[in-house]
Amino acid sequence: MPIYMDIHQVPGIEAIDLAEAHRKDMLIQGEFQCKSMTYWLDIERGVAFCLIEAPDKSFVEEMHRKSHGLVPNKIIEVKNELVESFLGRINDPEDAQITDTGLKVFSGTASRILMVTQITDPVLLRYKLGTGKAVELMDSLKNSMRKAISVNKGRVAEETGNTHIAAFSSATMALACAIEIRKNLPDNIRTLAGCTMGLHAGEPVADSDKLFGDTIRLARYLCTLTSDNGIVISSEVKEMLGRDTGQPDQGHYLTLSPQDENRIKALYTVLEARWQDPDFDVPDFCRALAMSYSGLYRKTMTLWKLPPNLLLKEFRLDKARELLKRQSGNISQTTFDAGFTSPSYFTKCFKRRFGLLPAKYLAAQA
Repeated sequence: MPIYMDIHQVPGIEAIDLAEAHRKDMLIQGEFQCKSMTYWLDIERGVAFCLIEAPDKSFVEEMHRKSHGLVPNKIIEVKNELVESFLGRINDPEDAQITDTGLKVFSGTASRILMVTQITDPVLLRYKLGTGKAVELMDSLKNSMRKAISVNKGRVAEETGNTHIAAFSSATMALACAIEIRKNLPDNIRTLAGCTMGLHAGEPVADSDKLFGDTIRLARYLCTLTSDNGIVISSEVKEMLGRDTGQPDQGHYLTLSPQDENRIKALYTVLEARWQDPDFDVPDFCRALAMSYSGLYRKTMTLWKLPPNLLLKEFRLDKARELLKRQSGNISQTTFDAGFTSPSYFTKCFKRRFGLLPAKYLAAQA
């Protein structure tokens, strides 16, 4: 059966209250073909998350409604292995307190600091270095990252393609890990691999329908920004660091203001919605963001060192590279799906951006 995670906004709730609600769920879970696996409670934020196996979302909602009336604010489908990777468990903690009545009481936030690391597309590395050297470089980088994550008490949450995600309970440890990775990378490997890192904090269920989807999305955006040391942290992580002691030196990373983060999210929301439209151009970009051209130009040059037209083109080319992998090498189809109007122009832009023709890229990934 599917596994679901829900979120409850419960200001003022105590650990024993949620433990009792969990017990009530378990008493009637069979009636709804559910299995209440565990939960997380952040008392300070007044938010709880339940992990439940069920036939579908409606069974979760009805079980909660009948057992204690705490109807979820949102429910998403998740995978056991991802929940365990991000949060460290899928069952009740072994050290939970047991009351005299046999009630298992515990709390613990589900909020995590995520470090998203993006490196050069492995296909491009194989083309530049040859398969053997590319694999050797990738393995060396992964091992170095995993070691730094472990030393700093993080967890490897996801490794897919050129994106790696690690989860931490401490902002200080997450940042220390990012700095350690950068310090341990020889200059030549850093240049070849790219290796940019974005750190953001969030909860497993928010606006997105994916586990930690909103947090991952912003952290990915941060990876695209221009930073001397390749590490960018969100304003929320910066605030957490301000509450911690012994935080790493400020000079090792770039921090953003909440205003800049909102601009970045708005900008990427527009790009994600319009990149396939060949008629979408910089004046449309300005109108969508309610910004003048000079204002947008200053912002994109500050954050990406690119004018708006090149930022739009590079975004389309990155999307086109992803499409090529999925569309069985149909370059003409990819051209138009990526918002370009001419295969020859697309090929020229692709070569300038990635250093090889689309056909060569396809051959290199085979």
